[in-house]
Amino acid sequence: MILENSKKASLVLADGTVFEGKSLGAEGKVIGEVVFTTSMVGYQETLTDPAYCGQIIVQTFPLIGNYGVNSADDAAAYNAAAGYVVRECCEDPSNFRCEGKLEDYLVKNGTVGLCDIDTRSLTRVIREKGVMNGAIVCGDFDKEALLKEINAFDAGCVTAKVSVKEKQSFAAENGKYNVAVLDLGMKNELKDQLLKRGCNVTVMPCGATAEQVLAESPDGVIISGGPGDPAADTAAIETVKALIEKKLPIYAVCKGHQVLAVANGAKITKLKYGHRGASQPVKSLENGKTYITAQNTGYAVEFDTMPAGAAELTHINGNDKVCEGIRYLNIPAFSTQFSPDTSGSPHDTGYLYDRFIKMMEENK
Repeated sequence: MILENSKKASLVLADGTVFEGKSLGAEGKVIGEVVFTTSMVGYQETLTDPAYCGQIIVQTFPLIGNYGVNSADDAAAYNAAAGYVVRECCEDPSNFRCEGKLEDYLVKNGTVGLCDIDTRSLTRVIREKGVMNGAIVCGDFDKEALLKEINAFDAGCVTAKVSVKEKQSFAAENGKYNVAVLDLGMKNELKDQLLKRGCNVTVMPCGATAEQVLAESPDGVIISGGPGDPAADTAAIETVKALIEKKLPIYAVCKGHQVLAVANGAKITKLKYGHRGASQPVKSLENGKTYITAQNTGYAVEFDTMPAGAAELTHINGNDKVCEGIRYLNIPAFSTQFSPDTSGSPHDTGYLYDRFIKMMEENK
């Protein structure tokens, strides 16, 4: 059902392509990097995933909002997405957990959106030409002036926008281990999974120094996921380099996986249109199994640039064969391009948290 009272709105891409539709959510203008996700559900988790900061999200699945929204499914405490694009937004959601409509949720959170466009056609443009900047604008607009704004847009390093501003501590019931999380854009689920496994968690700002992290006397360190170009997080990279020298157990996920690789001397590359969605196939080279994973990244580690003898490849993407997991040979550390979180995604990679726990146990 198309929202009857919505005003005219458009998505304008940096190459001049225009998709005309209807306004969804908050009205206004927003500029960001246009990316697509293949997830069929979990739209609330998607909107609140810090890794989408500075991006306009396109849902490839044609009907969004059919089970509404609730107060429990946010991946973080805020909407990170710059904008939101769907083909059709459901006006009459039905679910026993439903507390409201997606449209009202977007308005409440100030998220500018667009509906009633051919999102499959838009996705083909992104797949063929690669991710590019774009703008959602309500009403009429000066196309040439807007294109100048779009092409001049640079989100820059946005990590500080989604990281905690000062350290936060969380105590587990019968906590056995102390874990420091370097917050590059952490989702709540990461913290919750650690607490369930008996880890006291201290979340550190992205700009924390190694000395500040070590002052918490951690048994291990998690480097979280987050938005933007990992190579631009120079402060985090320097902190990780210093932590590596201390031989502390480290598990790095998503963007953290890339930051850890850079800190160990590897290079990263920007993917043409990224891996985004809850159905990304990943093959384990350790056991031969293929896992269905949740991912949200626009970058990948060039494993061949890793210094010789420093690490081994443990996982590859089932579609394009890029690096998805690394085990380091000179330090007690490993990393995965995907998130092992269990909220809004498959549950079969949760064993990676247990591997990290075992690593801390063996290091005590």
